[in-house]
Amino acid sequence: MRVPLSWLRDYVDVAPDATPEDVLAALVSVGFEEEDVHRFEVSGPVVVGQVLEVNPEPQTNGKTINWCQVDVGEANGGVRGIVCGAHNFGVGDKVVVTLPGAVLPGPFPIAARKTYGHVSDGMIASARELGLGDEHSGILRLADLGIDAPVGADAIALLGLDDVAVEINVTPDRGYALSMRGVAREYAHATGGVFRDPGVRDWAQVQQPEGGFPVAVDDAAPIRGNAGATEFVARVVRGVDATRPTPPWMIARLVLAGIRSISVLVDITNYVMLELGNPVHGYDLDKLTGGITVRRAQPGEKLTTLDDQERALHPEDLLITDESGPIGLAGVMGGATTEMSLDTTNVLIEAATFDPVTIARSARRHKLPSEASRRFERGVDPLIPFVAARRVADLMVELAGGTLDETTGGALFAAYEREAIALPKPFVPALIGVDYTDAEITEALQTIGCDVYDNGDHWLVTPPSWRGDLTDRWTLAEEVARIQGLDRVPSVLPTPPAGRGLTATQQGRRRVANALAAAGYVETPSFPFTTAALNDLHGSASGDRLPGMKLANPLDGNAPYLRRSLVPGLTQVAHRNLARGFTDLALFELGAVFLPEPGVSYGTAEVPPPAQRPDADALAALDAALPAQPRRVGVLLAGNAIARQPGQPAVPVTLSDAIDAVHIVAAAAGAKVEIAQTRRAALHPGRAGVVLLGGAEIGYVGELLPAVAADADLVGRVYVAELDLDALLSAAGAPAVAASLSAHTPATQDVSLVVPHDVPAAAVRDALIDGCGGLLESLHLVDDYRGQGIPDGHKSLTFALRFRAADRTLTAAEATEAKLQGVELAAERFGARLRD
Repeated sequence: MRVPLSWLRDYVDVAPDATPEDVLAALVSVGFEEEDVHRFEVSGPVVVGQVLEVNPEPQTNGKTINWCQVDVGEANGGVRGIVCGAHNFGVGDKVVVTLPGAVLPGPFPIAARKTYGHVSDGMIASARELGLGDEHSGILRLADLGIDAPVGADAIALLGLDDVAVEINVTPDRGYALSMRGVAREYAHATGGVFRDPGVRDWAQVQQPEGGFPVAVDDAAPIRGNAGATEFVARVVRGVDATRPTPPWMIARLVLAGIRSISVLVDITNYVMLELGNPVHGYDLDKLTGGITVRRAQPGEKLTTLDDQERALHPEDLLITDESGPIGLAGVMGGATTEMSLDTTNVLIEAATFDPVTIARSARRHKLPSEASRRFERGVDPLIPFVAARRVADLMVELAGGTLDETTGGALFAAYEREAIALPKPFVPALIGVDYTDAEITEALQTIGCDVYDNGDHWLVTPPSWRGDLTDRWTLAEEVARIQGLDRVPSVLPTPPAGRGLTATQQGRRRVANALAAAGYVETPSFPFTTAALNDLHGSASGDRLPGMKLANPLDGNAPYLRRSLVPGLTQVAHRNLARGFTDLALFELGAVFLPEPGVSYGTAEVPPPAQRPDADALAALDAALPAQPRRVGVLLAGNAIARQPGQPAVPVTLSDAIDAVHIVAAAAGAKVEIAQTRRAALHPGRAGVVLLGGAEIGYVGELLPAVAADADLVGRVYVAELDLDALLSAAGAPAVAASLSAHTPATQDVSLVVPHDVPAAAVRDALIDGCGGLLESLHLVDDYRGQGIPDGHKSLTFALRFRAADRTLTAAEATEAKLQGVELAAERFGARLRD
């Protein structure tokens, strides 16, 4: 909301020496956010001049310029020669002259300069050049504004160009502050200045004529039980002159408030909207057919709005209609067929209150936000439309020469009554943490316009009509804190109750993410949207068609499905990084996947109405209408594990790096997994593994097929892994305890075993571990050989073993004996034999 200071001073006492920054500081103290300060970017000598001579001079480029003699007053140098390219003025006209040294918006400094064979000693300005609007019709003639000022007078003050506006951010719950009336009241709260309410007028002045113009509301389909219009006032002003100029003070205020001047009739309605906060619309009375009815749109109806766009209407849209059909989209924008123009002589003024939800939905549905809808969807004062309609009528009489028709009009008015809110006396101090006295609480509430009745141990508080946001004791407490000063509220960190904090599952997810980050992986969350083809490819081992959750209103029409796998998102991130030159990638993501079951219909539960908490049965029904959404962790590797550097060639990532990532995740989750060879549609045959937890499959690891990587616009070898994180964390055992360090020397042994090629190395490793007993400290696979010297159908697995005792140094014989026990068990289980 932009607030011109000259306008603010009309309704509240502002110190003469108050700067825009002072005004902003006062408004910030009562809860508004400071945005900006707006000024007319005009400075220097800008004066009233009178044209004495106009000499047209055709030029070789086909243009005709005017060599003018303009009197700017003796104090400003008398008569000056000025070159002007406009032709909408003549001898005797008073105009605005910017003299050398002035600066116009742009910035555009003015200086005496030679042009078209003359020295132009200044410039005759247009409204656009002065920042008063976008009008391109030519020079600004003061007569067109109804101004007759002496030659040489200061045009900056004359046109209101010395005014300044402050801009504040108004939160959606404080719609009353989208008006000069509301901001002035808040400024009075902040400074103690006297507030003069423009919304208070004698009822005899604003009372509506009983008849003469039929008005009706026919709302057969109210939203949430609320009628579309609860109040509708129609007043008539006859004999207006729509060609009269808008006075410069009104133009300056509108421009500073962010609204361009259009014509005197339209400017008046905009001015009153900004002044009182109630949008007002004017109709050309002679273009109306019969009376006005407010109703919902009918199927197939269309409306051409003021922006000349034809709009197909929705049955929820609230319309202003006459006997010819729709003439306006209520609370959003008027219709083109009845708009006021320069030919208008009789005006019907409409001031109303509309249902905020209806207006908000219509504005969003038609992508038609307006200053009117912005106010209606936040709620306007239901007692102000009569005042607003009369204020517009008075200005049209004053500025456009009209006559108020005291006998013709129409009105609908719903009785307004607000229920009192019970406010226990100890409630505000306990909630805010400040020891407010009873007098301070009642004073604050009465300051904002509430009626307060002392009912013993509590107050009965009736909020004012313009504060629809005050609905309960908590909002009243907030107002007390705001008015009495937010600086009094102590800054105290709350003490968390015992037993709260992260759950075990949340802690486990954090451990996994931290472990991967510590290992050099970068977390890359992505949108959970993908295609049916990618769901099928990565969502199962076979790549067969799978059921998917399709969104009714997807962000991207090419990716309308919720993901069954994290891999498509990781490949998109990898492609984006490769396109920007990042070729060495180690990425991971923790996120949910969506796994609907075949034949189950999801999303069929009844959604509770807004602003109503669902009960346990409704929540259970909503949960049952959703597919399973387990959390997974996905990893992608590409490029080099070690970058090339002096003395060190580049080391590309391999499948073992992806397998290491699986073990990092498992260790962080506190679970032990096994990996066995498998086949998967999206993975390279022979380089794909299934991850097992207690014999159950919980994920996979492997290299993407070259064709799959190419389809994702990835180059080189790409390795991925994806694990069911929920399953890992649910199977986690007791927290791992670090082993004590032994001071005794270890004994190392190697063993090479020949086994059938279909025996997993992990199974042989487990047999060695079980057979070697408690002396074995560590064991890992160092070689997998298949070739000369090994029988067909077999392979040689070489393991490095390390033995250590806690109480002594082992002999070589003890280590060899333990190793041979492990070999014996491997031979028993798999027919393993020592390699010759």
